Amino acid sequence: MSQGLIALIIILVVIVGAVLTHRCEEFMIAGSLIGAIFVYGGSFLTEWCNLIQETITDNVWIFVVCGLFGSLIALLQTAKGSFGFSRVVSKYCNTERKTLLTTFVLGVLIFVDDYLNVLSIGACMKGVYDKRKIPRESLAFMLDATGAPVCVLLPFSTWAVFYASLFIEQQSVLDYGFTSGFQAYISAIPFCFYPILILIVVVLFSLGIMPKLGTMKKAYQRVEETGKVYSDASRKFNHEEFLEGGEDGNIWDFILPMGVLVAVAIVTGDLLVAVVLAIACCMILFLPRKIIPGSDFFGIIVKGFGDMLPTLFLLLLAFLLEKVTEQMALTEFVIEIAEPLLTGSLFPMITFIIVAALCFATGSFWGMSAVVAPIVFPLGAAISANPVLIMAAIISGGAFGSHACFYCDATLLSSSSAGIDNMEHAMSQLPYVAIAAGLSVICFLICGFVF
Repeated sequence: MSQGLIALIIILVVIVGAVLTHRCEEFMIAGSLIGAIFVYGGSFLTEWCNLIQETITDNVWIFVVCGLFGSLIALLQTAKGSFGFSRVVSKYCNTERKTLLTTFVLGVLIFVDDYLNVLSIGACMKGVYDKRKIPRESLAFMLDATGAPVCVLLPFSTWAVFYASLFIEQQSVLDYGFTSGFQAYISAIPFCFYPILILIVVVLFSLGIMPKLGTMKKAYQRVEETGKVYSDASRKFNHEEFLEGGEDGNIWDFILPMGVLVAVAIVTGDLLVAVVLAIACCMILFLPRKIIPGSDFFGIIVKGFGDMLPTLFLLLLAFLLEKVTEQMALTEFVIEIAEPLLTGSLFPMITFIIVAALCFATGSFWGMSAVVAPIVFPLGAAISANPVLIMAAIISGGAFGSHACFYCDATLLSSSSAGIDNMEHAMSQLPYVAIAAGLSVICFLICGFVF
C-alpha cells in the first residue's frame, strides 16, 4: 500500500476522531507515531523524538513570539490597560452589530501579519464582547476570518511577500509576461475567491444578515439562557480575576504598548522585535507609576508565557504531524490521483481543491503551497490553463487551510486569543467556512471556462 495513501488515512482518522471527541491532541500524537512506524520501521521511536527536536528548532521563532504575546497580554491585563480600552470602545460598541463591525475594521487595518492581527485584536476586543454578552465563539470566528484572508488580499503583508517570491520562480508565470512577483500577485488578487467570499460572509454575519448556524447558534442560545459568554469547557482558558472589574483602567496603558507593537512590526517586518519592544514599553509605563510592582513584573511575564503553553503544545503537534505526512509523500499521492481529471478549464478549480485539501489535512499552508507550485504550474502550462487563475487557486487554497484547519496555527491562536476551546471554535465556524469554500469552487469552475 502506498505510504501516501496511508498518510491520507491517518489524516482522515485524526480529523474525524478530533471532531467526534473534541480532543485533537491524542489523535495527533497517535497519527504522527503511526506515520513514523511506516516511515522508519523499528527505529520509529528514536526518529519520532528526533522529529520533535527538529520541529522545535525549525519553529522556535513562532514559539517565542506566541509565548511573548501571552506575556504582553498578561501585563496589559494586570495593569488594567485592556479594561481601559474596553471601557472607551464600549461607548461606541453599544450593540452587537457595532461590536462585530469594529472587530472587522480592526482586522482590515492590522493587515501586516495574521499572527499580529489575531493576537492583538483578541486582546483589544475580548472585554468588549463580554460586556455586550456576545459569545466568544463569534469573536474567535471574526479573528480567524479576518486573519489570513485579509493578509492575502492586501499586497503589503507577509503572505504577499511569500507568494510573490514563490510565483516569480515559475516559468509559466514569466512566460505569461509578468516581470516581478509583486505584479503577478496583484493580478491574482481579484480571483482569490475564498478570502473574498469569507470576508463577505463575515460582513453579512456582522450585520445580522447571515443567520447563526450550527454550533454558533447554540453558543448564542447558551448566552441567552445562562449569560455565559464561553462554555464550561473553555473556563480553563480564562482567569476570572482578569475578566471581572477593571473599570479604573487607563486606555493609554493599552494603546501605547499596542501602538509600539503594530508600528515596529510594520517598520521592521519582525514580529519578535515588535513584541519585545512592546513589553519594554510596558516596563517603562508601569514600573515608575507602580501600577505593577517591580518584584512582580517578570513573574507576570513568565506566567503569561506559561498561559500560552497549551496552544504552543498543539502547534508543536501540528508541525510534527506535517513533517511525518510530508515524508510519507502525501502531496505527491493526492496530485497523482487528481492528474487524470486535469483539463485546462477544470484545472484552476482542481488546483484550489487540492491545495485546500492538503493545507487542511496538514495544517501547513505556506509549506504545501511551496511544494505544490513547482508541480501544478508546469502541468497547467501543458494543458493551457490560465496561470493567473492557478496563482489565485493556490493563494485561496492556502487561505482556506489557514482558516479552516482546526489544528493549524491561525485557528489555534484565534481560539487562544478569544479564550475558548479550540474544537469549539473550529466547529462553530465550520458552516461559514463551508459556504465560502463551496462558492469558491463554483467561481473557479466558471472562471476556468471563461478565461
